[in-house]
Amino acid sequence: MEFEVREMKRDEWREWSAMRQTLYDGLDDADAEREALKFLSGEDRDLKIVLLAVRDTKAIGFAELSERSIAEGCFDGPVAYLEGWYIKPEFRRLGVGKALIDAAIDWAKSSRYPHLASDAELTNIDSQNAHMALGFEEVERAVHFRMALK
Repeated sequence: MEFEVREMKRDEWREWSAMRQTLYDGLDDADAEREALKFLSGEDRDLKIVLLAVRDTKAIGFAELSERSIAEGCFDGPVAYLEGWYIKPEFRRLGVGKALIDAAIDWAKSSRYPHLASDAELTNIDSQNAHMALGFEEVERAVHFRMALK
C-alpha cells in the first residue's frame, strides 16, 4: 500500500479534526473546529506540528506533536510530546503508524529535542504495544484523581 507522511496542509484541517473526534471521545464538532483553527492561526502555543499520513489525497492517520517543559522519565527538557496518534482502523498494521512515528522522530531530532515522549490509557493495550514495538520504553504508570468542587 502506498501512502505519504507529511506536514498537514491548511486545507486538510477538517480531515484531521474528524480523526481527532474519533480519537478523543467526547470532543464535539464545535470544540474540534475551535482547536483546529487555534492551531492553524498560530494561537496554540503548545502544539507545534501535525503530520498526516495520506493515501490517494485522503488522510488516513495523523500524529500531532507539542512541546512540553517536562514529561515523565525525561529529565532534560523541553521535550517533544506525541499528543495524538491515530490511524483509521482499516489502515492499521500496514506500517502507517510506524511511518508517522518515524516522521515525528525526524521532526523532533531536527528541532533538537532530547526526547520524544508519549502516553497511552492504561486500558489501551493496543496503543501500549504499538508504542513499545516502535521503540518507546515505559517509564511510569499512574492513576489520576479529581475532586469536583462545584
